[in-house]
Formats: sequence, structure tokens, C-alpha cells
Amino acid sequence: MFLGHFAIALGAKKAAPRVSLGILFLSAQFLDLLWPTLLLLGIESVEIQPGITAFTPLNFTSYPYSHSLLMVTGWSVLIGGIYYIISREKRSSIILALCVASHWFLDLVMHRPDLPLLPNSPVKVGMGLWNSVPGSLIVELLLFAAGLYIYLKTTRPKNKTGVYSFRALIVFLLIIHLSNAFGPPPPSVEGIAWAGQLQWLLVIWAFWADRNREVISPADPG
Repeated sequence: MFLGHFAIALGAKKAAPRVSLGILFLSAQFLDLLWPTLLLLGIESVEIQPGITAFTPLNFTSYPYSHSLLMVTGWSVLIGGIYYIISREKRSSIILALCVASHWFLDLVMHRPDLPLLPNSPVKVGMGLWNSVPGSLIVELLLFAAGLYIYLKTTRPKNKTGVYSFRALIVFLLIIHLSNAFGPPPPSVEGIAWAGQLQWLLVIWAFWADRNREVISPADPG
């Protein structure tokens, strides 16, 4: 899943309005921000195997530290805990922890049975929606539309930058998603890992766009 994770971040802005969209992006996408580094270090592995699912050619052969349920629980507590230490905002910290955890459960719907429950566990789970391209597209686009709607009802632009930087971010995310769905397989595992590092730019972009927007007060129809 790709767009669905960003949908969670967009929608979470309503529950944690004082948290930057950049931090929400980082939390909801944290597992896939960690994973490329573990690939480059040879700690986790993936294979390019066209046909493994209808939607993606990636065979996730080993990712116990970034994507096992036990480790995801730990990463959730870590991210939420760090934010609490910095901000002392309990509610926002819990929301960020839930954003991290949501990644695994959304992946559970999409992936074939390759998600481990424990590191090095032989038990792996996944509901396999990636075996249907139409089903995958519908679910992710609906989630993304819902998250975008909530974010737009929660914030408004402070200036033109807040309008166009955010619009460009949304268009860019859609382009990436459609490219993943209909583009050719990646050329190499190393290429996947380096491309994955570029997702940090999306976090920075979200910080920038959100900085130029403001939360709409419940008493302010805007």
C-alpha cells in the first residue's frame, strides 16, 4: 500500500491538529522509510518477481525488523514516546503511535501472506488484495479521497503557497501511485532502496505545505 498510508496521515490531522503534516507523514510511512535503509545495509531483502501479485512485482522475502507485528508495536511506542518527550502532548503522541501501527494493518489487507508476526517467525499473514489491480486501486483511492477530504475540512491555506504546494503534493502522490501500478518493474533492488530514500522528500514537502496552512477553528466556518 502507498496512498493509503498517506491517507491515514491526512485524516489524522483532525485528531491531532497541532501536529505538522510532515510528522504525520513520517509516522504513517515510518516502516517504509526504515525499510530502504535496511535493504541497503543487507539486513532485509526483497526480490523483483513479476507476477508474484497482479499489482506489484515485489516479493518481500525478509523484513522482520521493519514489518513484523512485534517490531511495529515497538516502533509505534518509540515514535509516540519521542514525540511525548518533546511536546508533552499525550493525545498527539498516541495519535502518532497509532499512525505508525496503522501501516502494518493496511499492509495486512494488501499483501500476500508475507508479513511476519514476530521477527524470524514462520507464521506470516496477508489478505492478498494486491492480487486484484482494480480492487487495490479502488481501496487505496477511496482511502486517499477520505483522508484528503478530512484534511481539507480541517485546514485552509494561509497564502498561495499553502494552496499550490499542497495541490502539487497531492498530484505528485497520485502520479507515483499510478506509476507503481502501471509502470515497468524496477530495474534492481538497489534502485528500489535508493528510490525509497526519496520518500523523505515527501515528509519535508508535507512540512512545507502544512506550514503554509492553518487549522480551521470549530467556531470558524472559514
